[in-house]
Amino acid sequence: MAAISSCARVFSSFECRSDPDFTGVPPSPGGGKFSANANSVVLSRGSVGGLSSLIFKFPPNFVRQLSTKARRNCSNIGVAQVVAASWSNNEVVNGLTPAAAKAVDAAAAVSVAQVEIATGEEEAVVVENVNGCSNGRNVQFEGLADMKYASFLSSDGSVAIHAGERLGRGIDTDAITTPVVNTSAYFFKKTADLIDFKEKRRASFEYGRYGNYTTVVAEEKISALEGAESTLLLASGMCASTVMLLALVPAGGHIVTTTDCYRKTRIFIETILPKMGITATVIDPADIGALESALDKNKVTLFFTESPTNPFLRCVDIELVSKLCHEKGALVCIDGTFATPLNQKALALGADFILHSATKYIGGHNDVIAGCISGSEKLISPVRNLHHILGGVLNPNAAYLIIRGMKTLHLRIQQQNSTALRMAEILEAHPKVRRVYYPGLSSHPEHHIAKRQMTGFGGVVSFEVDGDLMTTAKFVDALKIPYIAPSFGGCESIVDQPAIMSYWDLCQSDRVKYGIMDNLVRFSFGVEDFDDLKADILQALDTI
Repeated sequence: MAAISSCARVFSSFECRSDPDFTGVPPSPGGGKFSANANSVVLSRGSVGGLSSLIFKFPPNFVRQLSTKARRNCSNIGVAQVVAASWSNNEVVNGLTPAAAKAVDAAAAVSVAQVEIATGEEEAVVVENVNGCSNGRNVQFEGLADMKYASFLSSDGSVAIHAGERLGRGIDTDAITTPVVNTSAYFFKKTADLIDFKEKRRASFEYGRYGNYTTVVAEEKISALEGAESTLLLASGMCASTVMLLALVPAGGHIVTTTDCYRKTRIFIETILPKMGITATVIDPADIGALESALDKNKVTLFFTESPTNPFLRCVDIELVSKLCHEKGALVCIDGTFATPLNQKALALGADFILHSATKYIGGHNDVIAGCISGSEKLISPVRNLHHILGGVLNPNAAYLIIRGMKTLHLRIQQQNSTALRMAEILEAHPKVRRVYYPGLSSHPEHHIAKRQMTGFGGVVSFEVDGDLMTTAKFVDALKIPYIAPSFGGCESIVDQPAIMSYWDLCQSDRVKYGIMDNLVRFSFGVEDFDDLKADILQALDTI
């Protein structure tokens, strides 16, 4: 179950190279991954977080070299020309069965020496796919030796583009972009294959709720950026939050969270968790004394907060709170949606989990809803197991949009960081703005923390207009570039008035309890030109 669905462990990845390389460490006994198609054989050596391999390229005329009868016996499939069908019943030598080893040797010989392949009937071998199908596009063994990948990439931007694809993809394809695998289930050719899968001798998916090839690629990209062993993608950010809380906090448990947070998260903590006897202590994000007190008075399972928070962009000292919580046996989960994996590395700072609404910056185009949680394989496993039961699965088409969005993540974040900081400084000096909330400003209460643990301060700026509810609404309506909408982090700028957008069901006095003033504006800067956005905001302020 969990072991089989753990994408990084089941589907080891490959590094695309133009030339074969026989200098690597041979596969360890017990298996590994072997992939092949009509043009190549891939022998991978990898592990979670760092995967590499050898690729042996066939010459373009390889298929044509086979006899007609041999091709017919192979059902015209590429892998069938080189890999034996009955590998699982044969003796294993150096991690490969004789048939598989022969296949690798043959592939290498073709690749290196361009030798002609014998085409007699007796030389043709029929392949059965690991998943039970005989299309010959994904023959795999599991569990090869550890090897670090991406040593030739020095930036998050490059990793976001290539991780999970050029640096390792469970789908055997020569397409640059990852295919969308639209399937609800995976079949087995015979019962013996199913039993091998159930007893973990065969790597495969089983049902779409437990994993998908396209989704695996998106998960590996996020893991690579976060420095995580494992990432789980779910149907939304709230799905990630709720499944994580339900999976990790036992009945009667206790959590610590912060005052400033996404409202739906607060509602879940305040109204749903108490039904299971789970209680919570709510503290100010910067109140370390309150955290220490909560840890002393309660058996705390989890500290869960955003950093920066929504909508006031408060920052938690992740390194310090992680140290304090771990001393008391409590786990730490940081929702880093506002920060993104590029601006902040919560796991490196000591957190156990990093969670994102991938709908926002990770997707980045206002066209997909998704959530993710990353951490060690040991800690992610119980979350994954519950996720398989609850079923908040991400559609593979949405996973494809996440993959596509991440390839421009670093470019978008650079622009949004720059625009937001410059506009925050302009807004703070404007006579019609009372207060600006942005961690990049020295006036922000946790600016010193943000400077220490963030490399950029994000693309969202919250500020209070000098006026009441309707004056603020007039300003918002006068803006011409941003859309009035919920969410943030996309290419298009978005603006909202939280008192109306998120808290309109509460009376004014109740909104104030949460710090939500009528004149509060949350502005998510897109990737439009800075001068255009500046001119638009200034002209809108001139109208009030």
